[in-house]
Amino acid sequence: MDRSQKEHTVKELTEIFDGAGSVVMAAYSGMTVAEMEDLRAKLREQGATFRVVQNRLAKIAMKGKPFEAAGEKFTGPIAIAWAEDMISAPKVTVEFAKDSQNLEIIGGFMGEDVFDTSGVEALSKLPSREELIGMAAQRLIGQASEVAKRLTSQGSNLAGAIKVIEEKAAA
Repeated sequence: MDRSQKEHTVKELTEIFDGAGSVVMAAYSGMTVAEMEDLRAKLREQGATFRVVQNRLAKIAMKGKPFEAAGEKFTGPIAIAWAEDMISAPKVTVEFAKDSQNLEIIGGFMGEDVFDTSGVEALSKLPSREELIGMAAQRLIGQASEVAKRLTSQGSNLAGAIKVIEEKAAA
């Protein structure tokens, strides 16, 4: 790799690190091509990406950033998984690592926060963006139906009272 390619790679990594909701770092030593493609496909389904990185270039891309301390974890063959949202990359990689003997989560970062393995696992347990939207929508619909029920209950009570008065007047 010549100097211009390295500069281009550092620029790409800088953009990835700055634009990602979260980044997961994993040791992938021993993974077969089929396992790697399977992981990439699962990540792609969730809008995330998986890429093998050169440690030295990744550390250069992290220099001066709030998450620069995560550069210490770049030892040996390392790959990163990232997505625009904070949850999808950790969720898929942690799930995949449970079944894989050769993928080991070593850490990650999100904004200024640097995580170890347990931090990435905790992040993976949070609800996804779609799940949060669904929960919010469900609560809004529930509250709207409650408001509608309360508004119509007064009208039905009034109608019942008018009917009772009408029956008494007719008798």
